[in-house]
Amino acid sequence: MIGNLSLFPLTAEVNSQGHLVIGGCDSAELAAEFGTPLYIFDEFSLSSKCAEFKTEFGGRYPGTGVIYAAKAFMNTALARLFNEEGLGLDVVSAGELHIAREAGFPLDRVYFHGNNKSVEELKLALEWRVGRIVVDNLPELSMLDGLAGERGAKPDILLRLSPGVDPHTHRYIATGVIDSKFGFPMLGAEEAVARAISAANLNLVGLHFHIGSLIHEVAPYELAIERVLDLAGEMKKRHGFELKELDIGGGFAIQYTRDMPAPSVSTYAEAITARVIGKCRELGLAPPRLTIEPGRAVVGQAGVALYRVGVIKEIPGVRRYVSVDGGMGDNIRPALYGARYEAVVANKMNEKETGEVTIAGKFCESGDILIRDISLPPLVTGDIIAIPGSGAYCLPMASNYNASLRPAVIMVREGKGRLIRRRETFADLTRCDLV
Repeated sequence: MIGNLSLFPLTAEVNSQGHLVIGGCDSAELAAEFGTPLYIFDEFSLSSKCAEFKTEFGGRYPGTGVIYAAKAFMNTALARLFNEEGLGLDVVSAGELHIAREAGFPLDRVYFHGNNKSVEELKLALEWRVGRIVVDNLPELSMLDGLAGERGAKPDILLRLSPGVDPHTHRYIATGVIDSKFGFPMLGAEEAVARAISAANLNLVGLHFHIGSLIHEVAPYELAIERVLDLAGEMKKRHGFELKELDIGGGFAIQYTRDMPAPSVSTYAEAITARVIGKCRELGLAPPRLTIEPGRAVVGQAGVALYRVGVIKEIPGVRRYVSVDGGMGDNIRPALYGARYEAVVANKMNEKETGEVTIAGKFCESGDILIRDISLPPLVTGDIIAIPGSGAYCLPMASNYNASLRPAVIMVREGKGRLIRRRETFADLTRCDLV
Protein backbone atom coordinates (compact mmCIF):
# COMPACT_ATOMS: atom_id res chain seq x y z
CA MET A 1 0.00 0.00 0.00
CA ILE A 2 2.72 2.48 0.91
CA GLY A 3 4.22 2.20 -2.58
CA ASN A 4 1.30 4.23 -3.93
CA LEU A 5 2.22 7.39 -2.00
CA SER A 6 4.05 8.87 -4.98
CA LEU A 7 0.66 9.46 -6.62
CA PHE A 8 -0.58 11.45 -3.62
CA PRO A 9 0.16 15.05 -2.60
CA LEU A 10 3.75 15.88 -1.72
CA THR A 11 2.99 15.88 2.01
CA ALA A 12 1.47 12.38 2.06
CA GLU A 13 2.77 9.99 4.71
CA VAL A 14 1.63 7.18 6.96
CA ASN A 15 1.34 7.73 10.71
CA SER A 16 1.89 5.31 13.59
CA GLN A 17 -1.75 4.18 13.40
CA GLY A 18 -1.30 3.12 9.79
CA HIS A 19 -3.47 5.99 8.54
CA LEU A 20 -2.91 8.10 5.44
CA VAL A 21 -1.82 11.63 6.42
CA ILE A 22 -2.03 14.61 4.05
CA GLY A 23 -0.84 18.07 4.96
CA GLY A 24 -0.26 16.86 8.50
CA CYS A 25 -3.91 15.78 8.82
CA ASP A 26 -5.08 12.22 9.45
CA SER A 27 -7.40 11.41 6.54
CA ALA A 28 -9.55 9.06 8.63
CA GLU A 29 -10.11 11.85 11.14
CA LEU A 30 -10.95 14.28 8.34
CA ALA A 31 -13.54 11.82 7.01
CA ALA A 32 -15.07 11.56 10.49
CA GLU A 33 -15.13 15.34 10.98
CA PHE A 34 -16.29 16.51 7.56
CA GLY A 35 -18.12 13.41 6.26
CA THR A 36 -17.72 11.59 2.98
CA PRO A 37 -17.42 11.83 0.06
CA LEU A 38 -14.77 14.43 0.81
CA TYR A 39 -12.24 16.17 -1.41
CA ILE A 40 -8.95 17.25 0.14
CA PHE A 41 -6.51 19.74 -1.39
CA ASP A 42 -2.98 20.01 -0.07
CA GLU A 43 -1.91 23.67 -0.05
CA PHE A 44 1.81 22.86 -0.05
CA SER A 45 1.46 20.75 -3.20
CA LEU A 46 -0.50 23.48 -4.96
CA SER A 47 2.05 26.18 -4.15
CA SER A 48 4.96 23.89 -5.04
CA LYS A 49 3.52 23.07 -8.44
CA CYS A 50 2.90 26.75 -9.22
CA ALA A 51 6.52 27.51 -8.33
CA GLU A 52 7.77 24.56 -10.39
CA PHE A 53 6.06 25.76 -13.57
CA LYS A 54 7.31 29.30 -13.07
CA THR A 55 10.87 28.14 -12.39
CA GLU A 56 11.18 25.46 -15.07
CA PHE A 57 9.69 27.55 -17.89
CA GLY A 58 10.82 30.97 -16.70
CA GLY A 59 14.38 29.78 -16.13
CA ARG A 60 14.59 28.69 -19.77
CA TYR A 61 12.42 31.41 -21.31
CA PRO A 62 12.36 34.52 -19.07
CA GLY A 63 9.02 36.20 -18.61
CA THR A 64 6.93 33.12 -19.40
CA GLY A 65 3.36 33.70 -18.24
CA VAL A 66 1.82 30.82 -16.28
CA ILE A 67 -1.96 30.96 -16.62
CA TYR A 68 -3.97 28.44 -14.58
CA ALA A 69 -6.77 26.74 -16.53
CA ALA A 70 -9.72 27.27 -14.20
CA LYS A 71 -11.83 24.56 -15.83
CA ALA A 72 -9.72 21.94 -14.03
CA PHE A 73 -11.24 23.21 -10.74
CA MET A 74 -11.59 26.62 -9.21
CA ASN A 75 -13.37 28.30 -6.36
CA THR A 76 -12.65 31.52 -4.51
CA ALA A 77 -10.05 29.95 -2.18
CA LEU A 78 -8.04 28.53 -5.06
CA ALA A 79 -8.33 31.75 -7.06
CA ARG A 80 -6.85 33.66 -4.14
CA LEU A 81 -4.03 31.14 -3.77
CA PHE A 82 -3.16 31.39 -7.47
CA ASN A 83 -3.18 35.17 -7.21
CA GLU A 84 -0.71 34.97 -4.32
CA GLU A 85 1.47 32.66 -6.41
CA GLY A 86 1.52 35.19 -9.26
CA LEU A 87 -0.37 33.10 -11.82
CA GLY A 88 -2.96 34.28 -14.30
CA LEU A 89 -6.31 32.60 -14.96
CA ASP A 90 -7.72 31.01 -18.09
CA VAL A 91 -11.54 31.15 -17.94
CA VAL A 92 -14.12 29.87 -20.43
CA SER A 93 -17.39 31.33 -19.15
CA ALA A 94 -18.95 34.30 -17.42
CA GLY A 95 -19.35 32.05 -14.39
CA GLU A 96 -15.63 31.38 -14.09
CA LEU A 97 -14.99 35.08 -14.68
CA HIS A 98 -17.42 35.90 -11.87
CA ILE A 99 -15.60 33.58 -9.46
CA ALA A 100 -12.32 35.29 -10.30
CA ARG A 101 -13.83 38.73 -9.69
CA GLU A 102 -15.46 37.66 -6.43
CA ALA A 103 -12.10 36.35 -5.25
CA GLY A 104 -10.47 39.70 -5.98
CA PHE A 105 -8.31 38.21 -8.72
CA PRO A 106 -6.67 40.88 -10.93
CA LEU A 107 -8.74 40.70 -14.11
CA ASP A 108 -5.90 42.03 -16.23
CA ARG A 109 -4.29 38.61 -15.65
CA VAL A 110 -7.35 36.76 -16.99
CA TYR A 111 -7.54 35.15 -20.44
CA PHE A 112 -11.11 34.61 -21.68
CA HIS A 113 -11.49 31.51 -23.87
CA GLY A 114 -14.49 29.74 -25.39
CA ASN A 115 -15.79 28.64 -28.79
CA ASN A 116 -19.25 30.18 -28.39
CA LYS A 117 -19.01 33.27 -26.20
CA SER A 118 -22.33 35.07 -25.90
CA VAL A 119 -22.88 38.79 -26.42
CA GLU A 120 -23.41 39.10 -22.67
CA GLU A 121 -20.12 37.34 -21.92
CA LEU A 122 -18.16 39.55 -24.32
CA LYS A 123 -19.79 42.64 -22.84
CA LEU A 124 -18.68 41.52 -19.37
CA ALA A 125 -15.15 40.89 -20.62
CA LEU A 126 -15.02 44.40 -22.03
CA GLU A 127 -16.66 46.03 -19.01
CA TRP A 128 -14.38 44.25 -16.55
CA ARG A 129 -11.30 44.79 -18.76
CA VAL A 130 -9.95 41.25 -18.87
CA GLY A 131 -6.34 40.93 -19.95
CA ARG A 132 -6.84 38.90 -23.13
CA ILE A 133 -9.84 37.73 -25.12
CA VAL A 134 -8.96 34.59 -27.08
CA VAL A 135 -11.04 34.79 -30.26
CA ASP A 136 -12.13 31.41 -31.58
CA ASN A 137 -13.89 32.12 -34.90
CA LEU A 138 -14.82 34.80 -37.46
CA PRO A 139 -18.36 35.50 -36.14
CA GLU A 140 -16.87 36.17 -32.70
CA LEU A 141 -14.21 38.41 -34.23
CA SER A 142 -16.87 40.56 -35.93
CA MET A 143 -19.11 40.62 -32.87
CA LEU A 144 -16.30 41.62 -30.54
CA ASP A 145 -15.12 44.35 -32.91
CA GLY A 146 -18.63 45.84 -32.94
CA LEU A 147 -19.14 45.61 -29.18
CA ALA A 148 -15.73 47.15 -28.49
CA GLY A 149 -16.50 50.01 -30.88
CA GLU A 150 -19.77 50.76 -29.09
CA ARG A 151 -17.86 51.11 -25.81
CA GLY A 152 -14.84 52.96 -27.08
CA ALA A 153 -12.64 49.99 -26.08
CA LYS A 154 -9.77 48.29 -27.86
CA PRO A 155 -9.11 44.94 -26.14
CA ASP A 156 -5.98 42.86 -26.62
CA ILE A 157 -6.86 39.63 -28.39
CA LEU A 158 -5.27 36.34 -29.36
CA LEU A 159 -6.49 34.17 -32.23
CA ARG A 160 -6.97 30.52 -31.38
CA LEU A 161 -5.64 28.24 -34.08
CA SER A 162 -6.24 24.55 -34.66
CA PRO A 163 -2.82 23.43 -35.92
CA GLY A 164 -3.94 19.97 -37.07
CA VAL A 165 -1.77 18.04 -34.62
CA ASP A 166 -2.73 14.67 -33.14
CA PRO A 167 -1.84 14.78 -29.41
CA HIS A 168 -2.25 10.98 -29.03
CA THR A 169 -4.79 11.24 -26.24
CA HIS A 170 -8.46 10.28 -25.86
CA ARG A 171 -10.53 11.71 -28.71
CA TYR A 172 -12.84 13.48 -26.26
CA ILE A 173 -9.94 15.59 -24.98
CA ALA A 174 -8.08 16.16 -28.27
CA THR A 175 -8.69 19.76 -29.31
CA GLY A 176 -5.98 20.67 -31.82
CA VAL A 177 -6.91 18.33 -34.66
CA ILE A 178 -8.37 19.61 -37.93
CA ASP A 179 -11.85 18.26 -37.18
CA SER A 180 -12.43 20.24 -33.96
CA LYS A 181 -15.04 22.68 -32.74
CA PHE A 182 -12.21 24.87 -31.41
CA GLY A 183 -10.18 27.48 -33.23
CA PHE A 184 -9.37 28.62 -36.75
CA PRO A 185 -8.11 25.78 -38.97
CA MET A 186 -4.74 26.61 -40.47
CA LEU A 187 -6.22 26.93 -43.98
CA GLY A 188 -8.41 29.81 -42.76
CA ALA A 189 -5.87 31.38 -40.45
CA GLU A 190 -4.61 34.02 -42.88
CA GLU A 191 -8.09 35.48 -43.33
CA ALA A 192 -8.50 35.60 -39.55
CA VAL A 193 -5.17 37.38 -39.07
CA ALA A 194 -5.89 39.87 -41.86
CA ARG A 195 -9.35 40.69 -40.52
CA ALA A 196 -8.09 40.99 -36.95
CA ILE A 197 -5.32 43.38 -38.01
CA SER A 198 -7.79 45.53 -39.95
CA ALA A 199 -10.40 45.57 -37.15
CA ALA A 200 -10.54 49.15 -35.90
CA ASN A 201 -11.44 48.22 -32.33
CA LEU A 202 -9.23 45.19 -31.68
CA ASN A 203 -5.52 44.85 -30.91
CA LEU A 204 -4.14 41.55 -32.15
CA VAL A 205 -1.16 40.72 -29.95
CA GLY A 206 -0.66 37.03 -30.53
CA LEU A 207 -1.65 33.50 -31.45
CA HIS A 208 -2.91 30.66 -29.30
CA PHE A 209 -3.33 26.92 -29.63
CA HIS A 210 -4.34 24.13 -27.29
CA ILE A 211 -3.90 20.68 -28.76
CA GLY A 212 -5.56 18.60 -26.05
CA SER A 213 -5.38 17.30 -22.52
CA LEU A 214 -3.39 14.60 -20.70
CA ILE A 215 -0.63 14.64 -23.33
CA HIS A 216 2.24 12.29 -22.43
CA GLU A 217 4.56 13.31 -25.28
CA VAL A 218 6.46 16.48 -26.17
CA ALA A 219 6.53 15.90 -29.94
CA PRO A 220 2.94 17.16 -30.52
CA TYR A 221 3.82 20.47 -28.83
CA GLU A 222 6.96 20.80 -30.93
CA LEU A 223 5.07 20.20 -34.17
CA ALA A 224 2.29 22.63 -33.25
CA ILE A 225 4.84 25.32 -32.36
CA GLU A 226 6.56 24.86 -35.72
CA ARG A 227 3.30 25.18 -37.66
CA VAL A 228 2.05 28.22 -35.77
CA LEU A 229 5.39 30.04 -35.94
CA ASP A 230 5.65 29.26 -39.67
CA LEU A 231 2.27 30.93 -40.03
CA ALA A 232 3.42 33.91 -37.96
CA GLY A 233 6.43 34.30 -40.23
CA GLU A 234 4.23 34.27 -43.33
CA MET A 235 1.79 36.73 -41.78
CA LYS A 236 4.66 39.11 -41.03
CA LYS A 237 5.73 39.04 -44.67
CA ARG A 238 2.24 39.42 -46.11
CA HIS A 239 0.47 41.60 -43.57
CA GLY A 240 3.13 43.11 -41.35
CA PHE A 241 1.92 41.09 -38.37
CA GLU A 242 4.23 41.24 -35.34
CA LEU A 243 3.82 38.25 -33.03
CA LYS A 244 4.12 39.62 -29.51
CA GLU A 245 2.67 36.63 -27.64
CA LEU A 246 2.56 32.88 -28.29
CA ASP A 247 0.17 30.94 -26.04
CA ILE A 248 0.75 27.19 -26.37
CA GLY A 249 -2.11 26.16 -24.04
CA GLY A 250 -1.78 23.35 -21.52
CA GLY A 251 -2.58 19.65 -21.57
CA PHE A 252 0.45 18.55 -19.52
CA ALA A 253 -0.12 15.05 -18.15
CA ILE A 254 0.03 13.83 -14.57
CA GLN A 255 0.53 10.28 -13.33
CA TYR A 256 -2.76 8.63 -12.36
CA THR A 257 -1.60 5.00 -12.14
CA ARG A 258 1.65 3.24 -11.29
CA ASP A 259 2.02 1.87 -14.82
CA MET A 260 1.58 5.20 -16.63
CA PRO A 261 4.27 7.74 -15.64
CA ALA A 262 4.06 11.28 -16.97
CA PRO A 263 6.88 13.53 -18.20
CA SER A 264 8.28 15.98 -15.66
CA VAL A 265 7.56 19.70 -15.90
CA SER A 266 11.21 20.21 -16.80
CA THR A 267 10.85 17.79 -19.75
CA TYR A 268 7.94 19.78 -21.17
CA ALA A 269 9.71 23.08 -20.46
CA GLU A 270 12.96 22.06 -22.15
CA ALA A 271 11.28 20.80 -25.33
CA ILE A 272 8.80 23.67 -25.67
CA THR A 273 11.15 26.55 -24.97
CA ALA A 274 13.93 25.10 -27.14
CA ARG A 275 11.57 24.73 -30.07
CA VAL A 276 10.21 28.29 -29.69
CA ILE A 277 13.72 29.76 -29.45
CA GLY A 278 15.08 27.68 -32.32
CA LYS A 279 12.16 28.30 -34.67
CA CYS A 280 12.12 32.04 -34.03
CA ARG A 281 15.85 32.16 -34.79
CA GLU A 282 15.29 30.19 -37.99
CA LEU A 283 12.50 32.52 -39.16
CA GLY A 284 14.11 35.74 -38.01
CA LEU A 285 11.26 36.49 -35.61
CA ALA A 286 11.69 38.38 -32.37
CA PRO A 287 11.00 35.89 -29.55
CA PRO A 288 7.40 36.50 -28.39
CA ARG A 289 6.18 36.41 -24.82
CA LEU A 290 5.45 32.74 -24.07
CA THR A 291 2.28 31.79 -22.22
CA ILE A 292 1.36 28.35 -20.88
CA GLU A 293 -1.96 27.24 -19.41
CA PRO A 294 -1.55 24.26 -17.05
CA GLY A 295 -4.66 23.16 -15.19
CA ARG A 296 -4.65 19.45 -14.33
CA ALA A 297 -0.87 19.58 -13.88
CA VAL A 298 -1.26 22.16 -11.10
CA VAL A 299 -4.19 20.74 -9.11
CA GLY A 300 -4.42 17.06 -10.09
CA GLN A 301 -1.91 15.51 -7.69
CA ALA A 302 -2.80 17.99 -4.93
CA GLY A 303 -6.35 16.59 -4.67
CA VAL A 304 -7.52 13.38 -2.97
CA ALA A 305 -11.05 11.97 -2.81
CA LEU A 306 -12.18 10.09 0.30
CA TYR A 307 -15.10 7.63 0.27
CA ARG A 308 -16.62 5.40 2.92
CA VAL A 309 -17.18 1.71 2.14
CA GLY A 310 -20.79 0.55 2.31
CA VAL A 311 -22.18 -2.68 0.85
CA ILE A 312 -19.71 -5.39 -0.21
CA LYS A 313 -21.13 -7.82 -2.76
CA GLU A 314 -19.44 -11.09 -3.67
CA ILE A 315 -20.27 -12.86 -6.94
CA PRO A 316 -18.41 -16.18 -6.56
CA GLY A 317 -15.96 -16.77 -9.37
CA VAL A 318 -16.83 -13.45 -11.02
CA ARG A 319 -16.17 -10.29 -9.03
CA ARG A 320 -16.22 -8.67 -5.62
CA TYR A 321 -17.97 -5.28 -5.66
CA VAL A 322 -17.12 -2.76 -2.96
CA SER A 323 -19.65 0.05 -3.06
CA VAL A 324 -18.78 3.51 -1.75
CA ASP A 325 -20.86 6.57 -0.91
CA GLY A 326 -19.84 8.54 -4.01
CA GLY A 327 -19.13 7.73 -7.63
CA MET A 328 -20.03 9.28 -10.95
CA GLY A 329 -21.94 12.08 -9.22
CA ASP A 330 -18.65 13.52 -7.99
CA ASN A 331 -16.23 11.88 -10.46
CA ILE A 332 -17.65 11.06 -13.87
CA ARG A 333 -14.26 10.68 -15.56
CA PRO A 334 -14.12 6.85 -15.43
CA ALA A 335 -17.64 6.56 -16.87
CA LEU A 336 -17.14 9.36 -19.39
CA TYR A 337 -13.89 8.31 -21.03
CA GLY A 338 -12.48 5.33 -19.18
CA ALA A 339 -10.17 7.26 -16.85
CA ARG A 340 -8.10 5.01 -14.58
CA TYR A 341 -7.16 5.56 -10.94
CA GLU A 342 -5.34 3.89 -8.08
CA ALA A 343 -6.67 3.70 -4.52
CA VAL A 344 -5.59 2.89 -0.98
CA VAL A 345 -7.45 2.04 2.21
CA ALA A 346 -6.70 5.19 4.18
CA ASN A 347 -7.19 3.57 7.59
CA LYS A 348 -5.23 0.39 6.72
CA MET A 349 -2.10 1.68 5.01
CA ASN A 350 0.19 -0.89 6.61
CA GLU A 351 -1.92 -3.93 5.79
CA LYS A 352 -1.10 -6.22 2.89
CA GLU A 353 -3.18 -6.54 -0.24
CA THR A 354 -5.18 -9.76 -0.24
CA GLY A 355 -7.27 -9.78 -3.40
CA GLU A 356 -8.89 -7.84 -6.20
CA VAL A 357 -12.05 -5.79 -5.81
CA THR A 358 -14.01 -3.42 -7.99
CA ILE A 359 -14.88 -0.08 -6.41
CA ALA A 360 -18.41 0.83 -7.45
CA GLY A 361 -20.34 4.03 -6.95
CA LYS A 362 -23.84 4.35 -5.54
CA PHE A 363 -25.54 5.81 -8.59
CA CYS A 364 -28.17 4.08 -10.71
CA GLU A 365 -25.93 3.36 -13.70
CA SER A 366 -24.09 0.15 -14.46
CA GLY A 367 -21.22 2.28 -15.70
CA ASP A 368 -20.76 3.89 -12.29
CA ILE A 369 -17.48 2.14 -11.56
CA LEU A 370 -14.61 4.16 -10.10
CA ILE A 371 -11.89 1.48 -10.30
CA ARG A 372 -12.15 -2.01 -11.76
CA ASP A 373 -10.07 -4.93 -10.44
CA ILE A 374 -7.70 -3.36 -7.94
CA SER A 375 -5.79 -5.25 -5.23
CA LEU A 376 -6.49 -3.92 -1.73
CA PRO A 377 -6.27 -5.12 1.89
CA PRO A 378 -9.33 -6.81 3.43
CA LEU A 379 -12.25 -4.40 3.43
CA VAL A 380 -15.23 -4.02 5.73
CA THR A 381 -18.09 -1.57 5.84
CA GLY A 382 -16.90 1.75 7.23
CA ASP A 383 -13.36 1.63 5.82
CA ILE A 384 -12.12 4.77 4.05
CA ILE A 385 -11.02 4.55 0.43
CA ALA A 386 -8.66 7.30 -0.76
CA ILE A 387 -8.21 7.96 -4.48
CA PRO A 388 -5.24 10.16 -5.49
CA GLY A 389 -5.07 12.40 -8.54
CA SER A 390 -8.59 13.68 -7.88
CA GLY A 391 -7.85 17.40 -7.94
CA ALA A 392 -8.70 18.01 -11.59
CA TYR A 393 -12.00 17.74 -13.45
CA CYS A 394 -13.82 15.66 -10.82
CA LEU A 395 -15.52 18.51 -8.97
CA PRO A 396 -16.17 20.79 -11.99
CA MET A 397 -18.09 17.97 -13.69
CA ALA A 398 -19.92 16.87 -10.53
CA SER A 399 -23.71 16.71 -10.65
CA ASN A 400 -26.79 16.18 -8.52
CA TYR A 401 -27.67 12.95 -10.34
CA ASN A 402 -30.09 10.88 -8.22
CA ALA A 403 -30.54 14.10 -6.20
CA SER A 404 -27.18 13.49 -4.57
CA LEU A 405 -25.40 16.21 -2.62
CA ARG A 406 -22.12 17.46 -4.03
CA PRO A 407 -19.27 16.91 -1.56
CA ALA A 408 -17.45 19.23 0.78
CA VAL A 409 -13.95 20.42 -0.12
CA ILE A 410 -11.22 21.18 2.39
CA MET A 411 -7.73 22.65 2.21
CA VAL A 412 -5.06 21.15 4.47
CA ARG A 413 -1.84 22.70 5.65
CA GLU A 414 0.51 21.97 8.55
CA GLY A 415 -1.96 19.82 10.45
CA LYS A 416 -5.02 22.00 9.96
CA GLY A 417 -7.95 21.49 7.62
CA ARG A 418 -10.26 24.32 6.62
CA LEU A 419 -13.50 24.09 4.72
CA ILE A 420 -13.30 25.89 1.36
CA ARG A 421 -16.65 24.63 0.08
CA ARG A 422 -19.41 23.24 2.25
CA ARG A 423 -21.29 20.08 1.44
CA GLU A 424 -24.61 20.70 -0.25
CA THR A 425 -27.80 20.24 1.76
CA PHE A 426 -31.25 18.98 0.82
CA ALA A 427 -32.35 22.61 0.73
CA ASP A 428 -29.85 23.26 -2.07
CA LEU A 429 -31.63 20.68 -4.23
CA THR A 430 -34.84 22.71 -4.39
CA ARG A 431 -33.41 26.22 -4.00
CA CYS A 432 -33.98 27.13 -7.64
CA ASP A 433 -37.37 25.41 -8.00
CA LEU A 434 -40.54 27.46 -8.56
CA VAL A 435 -44.01 26.26 -7.58
